[in-house]
Amino acid sequence: MTNTLEPVKIDAFLPPEIARRAEDVGVNKATLDTPRTLALGILAGAFIALGAIFATTVAAGSGGNLSFGVARLLTGLVFSLGLILVVIAGAELFTGNNLIVMAWASRKISTTALLRNWVLVYIGNFIGAVATALLLFATKQYTFGGGDVGQTALAIANAKVQLSFVEAVALGILCNALVCLAVWLTLGARSTTDKIMAIIFPITAFVAAGFEHSIANMYFITIGLFIKDFDSAFADGMGADWSSLNVAGLVNNLVPVTIGNIIGGAVMVAAVYWFIYIHPLQNSDSQR
Repeated sequence: MTNTLEPVKIDAFLPPEIARRAEDVGVNKATLDTPRTLALGILAGAFIALGAIFATTVAAGSGGNLSFGVARLLTGLVFSLGLILVVIAGAELFTGNNLIVMAWASRKISTTALLRNWVLVYIGNFIGAVATALLLFATKQYTFGGGDVGQTALAIANAKVQLSFVEAVALGILCNALVCLAVWLTLGARSTTDKIMAIIFPITAFVAAGFEHSIANMYFITIGLFIKDFDSAFADGMGADWSSLNVAGLVNNLVPVTIGNIIGGAVMVAAVYWFIYIHPLQNSDSQR
């Protein structure tokens, strides 16, 4: 008997195959035990925060040297680090996990399992993002560049808490549509390089356009709060009004942005692709 080697495939999975893979991934995520789900959620919050730190540092002091569009492009490009770490290193990110709706729609997991994953991961993400913000604050890295990094961090946080409810929801919808599309594309990839390239453009696009990501905002607003409340001399030296930057502002941002993220990811991406690629197959199977 002779052994024949199958050819190595390097082309991406096709959309119907991606849909099936998304279903399987959703089942695995929803059935993961609580301690690991929470731990992986904490990691994802920290990873996204690292991307946010990178983006804040790159954006610092760029206003006078670069055009608005180029500055936003570079900021978005480096922020991609966060999702790259989540996907390649392995972690549980609430926004990306909106794709679990595909497994739920196929009745492979229960509503309870879906919501359990979302709640645990969201809590874990919050812990990871806030812990990273606290660690970053302790380093005084925000004073680098003559204080430009801290000024940028404060400005970002302050702008986010100024958003109206409707603005925050709409910006959250557009953001997570792009994030879930990035995750969707990685499910079609066969190599680490493919996955990284699939992530970069959608994530760069949402950051450059100024869309709102709930987990990133857990870091962005929290680091602003830490600087304002625990280094008031630095914050006051900026000569700006930070009165809206408080815990209430954090909550008032996270609630609508999270709602928008769920609509953008669970409805505009997961539900749509389920309807296109999986629902017809279920109908044909039931008619046999």
